Amino acid sequence: MTTLIVMPVLSRTTVTRAAAVVIQGVTSLASHSRRKPRFPEIPSRTRDVVVPTAYGQVPATLYLPPESAAPPPLHVNLHGGGFVIRYPEQDDALCRYLAAHAGVAVLNVDYPVAPQNPFPIPPKACFDVVRWVAEHGAELGVDQNRLSVGGASAGGSLATAVARQARDAGGPRLALQVLHYPALDLVASAREKLRVRNRAEPTFLKPWMAAVFNDSYLPDHALRSDPLASPAHGDNGQDLAGTAPAVLITAELDLLHAEGCATPSRCGAPGSCASTATFPAWITATTSSEPAKHRCGRSTT
Repeated sequence: MTTLIVMPVLSRTTVTRAAAVVIQGVTSLASHSRRKPRFPEIPSRTRDVVVPTAYGQVPATLYLPPESAAPPPLHVNLHGGGFVIRYPEQDDALCRYLAAHAGVAVLNVDYPVAPQNPFPIPPKACFDVVRWVAEHGAELGVDQNRLSVGGASAGGSLATAVARQARDAGGPRLALQVLHYPALDLVASAREKLRVRNRAEPTFLKPWMAAVFNDSYLPDHALRSDPLASPAHGDNGQDLAGTAPAVLITAELDLLHAEGCATPSRCGAPGSCASTATFPAWITATTSSEPAKHRCGRSTT
């Protein structure tokens, strides 16, 4: 009943924008109140970076692996948050872990978000960041010839948009996309996705939340079918030749599960989908929180 009441109200742009700004404020307060990092046993060696883009200066944190003789490869991480929440710190533990155990440097990007910066600014700004690091790898102490990009949820959507832009622009060359439960179809409404899901278990991403996020990011509905916004919609996923291969991770009970599962079958060239994995009985394949909070009682084997 609450959803039936809330959804029509959120169809108004001014209300959606106000709701997004409130969510941003609450998230900012929560982030400032969190003093202790998750998993403090994971070591950290970081430095702040500011990347110039056509859309302004974009801050980022560079996580460095233990020192080695050769410059490490670089993974560019784009955090989740519905294209609205500006909270790259949510991926701090993941970035520290990758740097410490995978031997890669990780650039955690604080990209511009909606509603202040609607589509296409976020994917284009993220591509500017990746293009900049490909040209300034030596300054960062990384191997700019070994680049990958990835992200969770909205960050996964932006990561695959970066890969598409890199292909279309003739570079930089990306070795891999790592996509955690990405949002790949913003044309389909949250209600449609809920019907396709057809499960009794609750979703972490509620329909009203998806409405706030999508309407803030793409207030112009005509743009929702753009390949940079909805790479799995219609024919957008048919021509992936030349894009970086992808590792795609989905969660069985997630609202975004169906569009993630549809993507491997749409790969337009051999090798475009390098690997896929689904976490059974998970609401969201978390990369930043304790797994037990997102599990619904079955094993994750």
